[in-house]
Amino acid sequence: SCTASLNEDLKEMLESSKESLKLEAMKRIVGLIAKGKSASELFPAVVKNVASKNIELKKLVYVYLVRYAEEQQDLALLSISTFQRALKDPNQFIRASALRVLSSIRVPIIVPIMMLAIKEAAADLSPYVRKTSAHAIQKLYSLDPDQKEQLIEVIEKLLKDKSTLVAGSVVMAFEEVCPDRIDLIHKNYRKLCNLLVDVEEWGQVVIISMLTRYARTQFTSPWMEGAEFDENKAFYDSDSEEKKDQTEAKPYVMDPDHRLLLRNTKPLLQSRNTAVVMAVAQLYWHLAPKHEVSIVTKSLVRLLRSHREVQYIVLQNIATMSIQRKGMFEPFIKSFYVRSTDATHIKTLKLEILTNLANEANISTILREFQTYVKSQDKAFAAATIQAIGRCATNISEVTDTCLNGLVLLLSNRDEAVVAESIVVIKKLLQTQPTQHGDIIKHMAKLFDNVTVPMARASILWLMGEYCEKVPKIAPDVLRKMAKTFTAEEDIVKLQTVNLAAKLYLTNSKQTKLLTQYILNLGKYDQNYDIRDRTRFIRQLIVPNEKSGALSKYARRILLAPKPAPVLESAFKDRDRYQLGTLSHSLNLKATGYQELPDWPAVAPDQSVRNVEIVEPTKQPKSDDKFYSDDEDEKEEEGSDSSGSGSEDSSSSSSSEGLFLSVRFTVSGAFSFHEAKLMLLVISITNISMTAGFGSFLPKLEFITIMISFFYDFFFFCQHCLFPQNDSKNPTFRTSGISLFHMSFQVTTSSFGPLKTYELLHHMTGKGLSAKYHFPRQPCLYQPSMVAVQVILTNSSDHALEEIHIGDQSPASLNIHCFNTIERLEPGASVTVSMGIDFSDSTQAANFQLCTKEDQFSVSIQPAVGELLMPSTMTEQDFCKEQGKLQGMNETSATITMATANASRQAINKQVLSVANVGEVPSSQNNFSSLEARWATETEATICIGSPKLDRRLKNIA
Repeated sequence: SCTASLNEDLKEMLESSKESLKLEAMKRIVGLIAKGKSASELFPAVVKNVASKNIELKKLVYVYLVRYAEEQQDLALLSISTFQRALKDPNQFIRASALRVLSSIRVPIIVPIMMLAIKEAAADLSPYVRKTSAHAIQKLYSLDPDQKEQLIEVIEKLLKDKSTLVAGSVVMAFEEVCPDRIDLIHKNYRKLCNLLVDVEEWGQVVIISMLTRYARTQFTSPWMEGAEFDENKAFYDSDSEEKKDQTEAKPYVMDPDHRLLLRNTKPLLQSRNTAVVMAVAQLYWHLAPKHEVSIVTKSLVRLLRSHREVQYIVLQNIATMSIQRKGMFEPFIKSFYVRSTDATHIKTLKLEILTNLANEANISTILREFQTYVKSQDKAFAAATIQAIGRCATNISEVTDTCLNGLVLLLSNRDEAVVAESIVVIKKLLQTQPTQHGDIIKHMAKLFDNVTVPMARASILWLMGEYCEKVPKIAPDVLRKMAKTFTAEEDIVKLQTVNLAAKLYLTNSKQTKLLTQYILNLGKYDQNYDIRDRTRFIRQLIVPNEKSGALSKYARRILLAPKPAPVLESAFKDRDRYQLGTLSHSLNLKATGYQELPDWPAVAPDQSVRNVEIVEPTKQPKSDDKFYSDDEDEKEEEGSDSSGSGSEDSSSSSSSEGLFLSVRFTVSGAFSFHEAKLMLLVISITNISMTAGFGSFLPKLEFITIMISFFYDFFFFCQHCLFPQNDSKNPTFRTSGISLFHMSFQVTTSSFGPLKTYELLHHMTGKGLSAKYHFPRQPCLYQPSMVAVQVILTNSSDHALEEIHIGDQSPASLNIHCFNTIERLEPGASVTVSMGIDFSDSTQAANFQLCTKEDQFSVSIQPAVGELLMPSTMTEQDFCKEQGKLQGMNETSATITMATANASRQAINKQVLSVANVGEVPSSQNNFSSLEARWATETEATICIGSPKLDRRLKNIA
């Protein structure tokens, strides 16, 4: 009744005319769903709000519909037109949610609509919507597998997507729909490798898993080709001829794409997501040369600090690894010691790993640990420990006697489970130790009456029968006791009793003949047919009569034949047939959907299939009239090479100071040059990212667009790279007395007048105090590394504001020169104050508090890249010399559009200066001018950039 009344209340709220009530109702409903409670009865009331204009409400409605669309298909179909309209919504989240709901309606009749929606979403401008389309592909494929070919086309298109948001989802769709279409991965392989580190975590897991299988089909094995990659080969090889062949074998050369995958996945071992670390670990296990696999060890051991569910999976994989390669985990053996807080299944896995890692060097330490574990209150774990001791005794002959004696001592343990397991293990060990049978068997016979565990009683009986000739007096007595309790014993004990009787009949028939016949008569009428069959077989085999065949004369050879010693093996011995980290590996059986890991190819397929054509800018045909001639290029190279020994050393001997900048201008548009033709100009300067292109002429196009992109380069200099303080006009960049840049330049004032003003604090937020700021583009008087900022403070309230000042700063390391405290600001009055901020050569916002006597307001100043520059001039020769030292690293861009008629030199320069605070460098040529900018760091590193001038050269090229 409570649920019914709650639903009624929510229905009323959803049918209300107030958006706030509807929003509150949807929040409650989504909260119910999150708690696992059913809200399906509210579907009709919720679906009415699917066309709401409130964005927040619509998002919550879509969340609800995704959950219940499959259950309420008929009602969902009534709103399908709304979902289709929402696919065109300006809000990317609404478009994505609509597609998600549409793909959740599991009705075959709407498959064509879903297909069309997926195709449109795959071409959406928003990467979030494209990601959602990749998710929808899997849903549509499960609904209608006949759409596979069309879906593969969409997958192929999405695989080319450069967004890291899309990569993981489309690979998941690829794995679901067409995992065998390796050809779709070829062209995208390198891109996926390079994007991997930036993809979201679960996408990384999917991509790594896919690339593991891909690599096993495209590269040759790094394990078999060269001796340098096989760590165990030399140890086991005793044939000198094989060694000779090995040294003469052609050395293994790893494919660069194979190395690219290993190199790009290695950083992910530091991921906070355990699934990512596990995925990288299995990739290295299956793909890396054997001597490189050990780098995953520390990361796997680190995961043992996680939750027990994570520990369980990680320990399973380590157990498999430790069988083949003990050396990986031996240094971390203490990490596998059992803790009292561990669950039983975790303890058992750690025990398994410790047993796998046991060798002559560490066995004494491990056995001391095992002695503690045997005393555990966890009976299952104690039993597993005894089995582990038996395995160690079998594998390491040096400690076999020690382990056997220790197990015999356990026979006097009060815990019945420990005694039973010890007997079972001793039974196996005695088969490998033929000299110690007598005493141990006698000791076990004395304990027989007190042992109640069926497997332990059966083991003692087996030992008595197998070695009955060594204990001729004790064995018949044990058989006598068993004859008394035969009918009350478990089946496994009865079977071993029959075997004991048969063996004693053959070796000591005088004492045991009547006992044997009695037991065989009891077995003949037992309820278990296995025991009846065994009894009939034994009777015909050992008791001679007229009907017995020729087999009876071989009875002794059959029953008393020497038995091979059992091999105690790890339960994880054959687990490596499954790919590590998979469900199949965890379950040790092939799960539905498991894809076998392919074998390495004998010969690597053609690696050129992964080559991607790089679209380069169209090069201008050669002409005599060039921006830069070949001679000039050569002169530049000679100049840079001959600029002293410090030129080469300065780029190689590095510390991490100095920030360099290059600017790329792309100018496109139409120009009224006569009857304009197709014009395309590309300026290519060695080692500098600077292009200027003019698009094809369109008579109706009246605007020119200028794209300005800033590229940041990090050059490395020592910590003392500072300008001499006594020469401000012509500073020379020096380090340790060696001149790096032999050039002269002068700092100039900005020639750009209008300044853009930004809002720092609104008067409503600031309780009457408003603040705006701008960059005056003047050298900061406080420190050379600071950027000058002017703040205009205005009192919009009806009362005076007192003690206006700067408060706390964030980050704490932020260097700000604050303005002096303004004691009093009258109502309606304004004041302009100056500040200096050291942005540390980045566009990271400077956060601080603007305070009055009574209040504190958090504000932030976000600089544009262009405002962090200082204009200066240099000679064209110096410009040409230094421009080749720049390489693009990071980029930020701005676009300017202006009328073609106004595309004069001064107009273009003005537009450029509105974006970046740069200074013009005069050119010796009439048709080319350069712009030069300086980044205002502590080292005041100077940078050269160039821009084309629109002039007669365009006519010549045209």
